[in-house]
Amino acid sequence: MKRLALLLCVLAAPLWAVQPDEILEDPALEARARALSEELRCLVCRNESIDESNAPLARDLRLLVRERLMAGDRDSAVMEFVVARFGENVLLKPQATGANLILWLAGPAMLLCGVGLGLGYLRRRAGGDAGAEAALSEDEKARLRQILDD
Repeated sequence: MKRLALLLCVLAAPLWAVQPDEILEDPALEARARALSEELRCLVCRNESIDESNAPLARDLRLLVRERLMAGDRDSAVMEFVVARFGENVLLKPQATGANLILWLAGPAMLLCGVGLGLGYLRRRAGGDAGAEAALSEDEKARLRQILDD
């Protein structure tokens, strides 16, 4: 039972790839480095933060973040430096400005267009039967009744 509890504790704990030699001595700086590392994407793994990735490039980025923090940079200055060096795709949550704004709005816009087209199709389809019957002249209606009665 104790082994199961220990296993559950280990599995429930967040897993980070940060090596012991990377950890800063100052707990406040280390906390800032961890917060920044969770916002940066591993360029090798693509859907992991550099804090979670074991890739060598992620380790280099973690060291770079810590180096900039130890040099006295603010968090925003560190992020600007990393983005300037590696591009905006290094951010796990890119900012909704410029060309990214088009990408952020494209999904909801396509959904609204699809819903509108679907509703329009359903309305035309439901109203199509009544419109065809109303378009028949009296002679055509009489001929239709004669055909159906036979």
